[in-house]
Amino acid sequence: MIRSRLITPLLIAGCLILVVNFGIRASFGVFQIPIATEFGWLRADFSMAIAIQNLAWGIGQPLFGAMAERFGDRRAIIVGALMYAAGLVMSAFAVTPLQHQMLEFVVGFGIAGTGFGLILAIVGRASSAENRSMALGIATAMGSLGQVFGAPIAEMLLQVMPWQSVFIVFAAAILSTLLLLPFLRVPEMASKAELEETLGQVLKRAFRDPNYIMIFLGFFSCGYQLGFITAHFPAFVTEVCGPIGADSFLAGLGVTSTSILGALAISMVGLANIGGTLMAGWLGKSYSKKNLLAAIYLGRTMISIAFIITPMTPATVVLFSLAMGSLWLATVPLTSGLVAYLFGLRYMGTLYGFVFLSHQIGSFLGVWLGGKLYDLSGDYTAVWWIGIGVGAFSALVHLPIREKPRGLQPA
Repeated sequence: MIRSRLITPLLIAGCLILVVNFGIRASFGVFQIPIATEFGWLRADFSMAIAIQNLAWGIGQPLFGAMAERFGDRRAIIVGALMYAAGLVMSAFAVTPLQHQMLEFVVGFGIAGTGFGLILAIVGRASSAENRSMALGIATAMGSLGQVFGAPIAEMLLQVMPWQSVFIVFAAAILSTLLLLPFLRVPEMASKAELEETLGQVLKRAFRDPNYIMIFLGFFSCGYQLGFITAHFPAFVTEVCGPIGADSFLAGLGVTSTSILGALAISMVGLANIGGTLMAGWLGKSYSKKNLLAAIYLGRTMISIAFIITPMTPATVVLFSLAMGSLWLATVPLTSGLVAYLFGLRYMGTLYGFVFLSHQIGSFLGVWLGGKLYDLSGDYTAVWWIGIGVGAFSALVHLPIREKPRGLQPA
């Protein structure tokens, strides 16, 4: 028997698209203070823009999944890249909170069209059963590689050019990913029964299945935690963290201010996530995906409790970033793999897209509440505790899932 290859040109191309997509998206928290300071906006104004971006990303995900399944993956990615670039360029000329917020809706749809939903569906269909979990883990991890570089690159660019120019540079970067489309040719991997089942039939079957509903509900807290931390953690660290000692190891690395540490924290989250996500993909091949997901959400809950009850210092920021990062996107290959395992590959993009909508509703609330409650109370404490609560809920809601493929309905 000839074993199929894990690393293919398709997987590499998909990973590179995710690196650029996620690198840009993960950098938006770095722009919070510069934009709010230039225009005198409240913290909630820019937070709402990022929250709308996350919500649009979630709404767009099942739509782009259906578009890819109807018109082809590469056409959907082209539309997504054009929307992403257009939203960034137009945002560079926005001067009011409402303008910025409405344009972030375009950016969010662009992220959906070039992000995890489409690329993971392509990778999943192109991978053999024995390689699928690991391939999804690699794609997710390499998407996180963009987070390692995205926030620090944005911070460096802000030192030499205005934030508007950085947005235009990022628009050019996302358009460059279209050069990778020739490599995204995937054979049809669905079974005959799956090919005969319509999208409407599979959606009806999924939304009547309590297992799918539990996956949908459980992914909410992942989005809440990721959205809040990505958007607000750099500002949180900048304002609350204790001073960086001149003789500390961070100062030796050139980290001389808490604003630099805030951007670096997002990078460290992404760096730790590479190993964590690869490990999740590897474990998902041999162990129960739903139990692994429950363990990840429990781990996030405990890490957040420890961080929020401990006085913040540069050392605790580093420890939290690495610990949370190891669990950051580890949910993605397991959740997408669980959807594919339970409901098949034919409509994986759309089915995962609807689950991802729950994730992005959580992101919307995490980002928006972060800004709103900060303006009301002057700190982020309440938002952290809400995240701890929903994380514990997600750990519990995954336990009853029955990890068995759902039977297909007759065509």
